[in-house]
Amino acid sequence: MNLQTTGTENASGKRVIMKGLSGFVKLLLMVYAILTLYPLYWLFTSAFKSNQDFFTNPYGLPKEWMTENIFRAWELGNMGRAMINSTVVTITAVALTILLSVLAAYVLSRFEFRFKKLVVVLFTTGLLIPIHSTLVPLFIMMKNIGLLDTYGALILPYTAFELPIAIFLAMAYMSSIPREIEEAAMIDGSGWWGIFSKMILPLCTPIVATISILAFLRFWNDFSFALVFINTQALKTLPLSLSLFSDGFGTDYALTMGAMAIAVIPTIVAYLILQEQIMKGMVAGSIKG
Repeated sequence: MNLQTTGTENASGKRVIMKGLSGFVKLLLMVYAILTLYPLYWLFTSAFKSNQDFFTNPYGLPKEWMTENIFRAWELGNMGRAMINSTVVTITAVALTILLSVLAAYVLSRFEFRFKKLVVVLFTTGLLIPIHSTLVPLFIMMKNIGLLDTYGALILPYTAFELPIAIFLAMAYMSSIPREIEEAAMIDGSGWWGIFSKMILPLCTPIVATISILAFLRFWNDFSFALVFINTQALKTLPLSLSLFSDGFGTDYALTMGAMAIAVIPTIVAYLILQEQIMKGMVAGSIKG
């Protein structure tokens, strides 16, 4: 009886400890979620404040909801045109990044050839290059080939600098796909292109979503490349439009927050749509990698 009682007490004590740990972890996650979401709350509440309210009441709800901030920011910043420019550049660069990275990762993860390790090292080395240190050489190159003040001046550098991390993630994910799938398909008469397009690519949906959202965030929010390579007002992207609300003497914070609220909405929508696939891709890639 004593042994049974002791065993029951130990099991009960372990359950209490596990429940306590589970509750503590949930509390930490809740605190982390609040800290993560608070900047969005602050941004969207600030977008509806006057400049005076912004300084006197920075953390509370607006005393008067200034909805005109959104409409004035949209009009004064020419944000309709800027959003079109950002969309064209971002979507095209993301599509190129996905196409090239998935093809390269397929070859590097499924085939053996001479100098394969060297090629992998070269792609990985791209992660170490400081992006902003290339602005001057790229500016000279773009000027010489006539790409300045065009969509291509942004699309090509965006794609090039995103390829190393995209290939790295796609390689890690594809390496986890069993080779028996390809062998069975080849027995059925499929070629390499058929195997890639009909079997491997559909299985890579999670990692494609992960690459897409990472690239989208980087391209959509980029300021330095757009500032250096784009001078024509009609081609300015959203980050450049946001800079119009600030000059050398001051910043109209009410309009700036309104413009930032507009600019961040597409990013939130894209993440909400792809969040499940992103989590699958990140977990699978990290485990294999």
